Amino acid sequence: MTNKDKYDNDELTPEQATETQEPVNKHSHLPLEEQVAALGEELAGAQVEVSQNLDLAQRAQAELANFRKRTDEERISLGKYSNSRLITKLLPVKEDLDLALSHIPESAPNDSWLEGIKLIQRKLNSFLESEGVAEIDGIGAIFNPMEHEAVGTEDSTKHPAGQVIQVVRAGYRLHDRVIQPAQVIVAREPQGEDQSTSSPESKETEDE
Repeated sequence: MTNKDKYDNDELTPEQATETQEPVNKHSHLPLEEQVAALGEELAGAQVEVSQNLDLAQRAQAELANFRKRTDEERISLGKYSNSRLITKLLPVKEDLDLALSHIPESAPNDSWLEGIKLIQRKLNSFLESEGVAEIDGIGAIFNPMEHEAVGTEDSTKHPAGQVIQVVRAGYRLHDRVIQPAQVIVAREPQGEDQSTSSPESKETEDE
């Protein structure tokens, strides 16, 4: 047995045991009332510390939840709009194809090549639809600067002011995002006309 083992196995003296043990109540040297008061203060301090730690933990949990929510939203948004550049480049092809087919007279012979082009048009439209592309409302819609681009106005008594009466170029949205505004002609009230002279009442007055 080494000296170290002997030292480890030796029993501690009462004085050594007292030095190595932590006192259960560090206020034991105080009168009872002061001990109670001191322990009460320590308990209040511990409760405040617990409350602060709980608040920090709840904030960290809320921040983590918000971070996960933002990450999920960014992932969904990336998936929905990742192909927007490709689709935007396809729109002129669709427009040219639609324009070419619209100029074919109805009396034209139903040739196989024409049917082939119409099939291509249907496939392209189906592809764009499946990707979430939708045409923006045109003729008859009320002008919306978020979806329409006014390229002109036209005096009209048949349509209310601000109504789209002609579509120069179709507009499209990808899901809920506009990727190409519709270029439109918008109706406006006739300018420079004397409404009183053109009304039925004024005409009756003039006839009298």
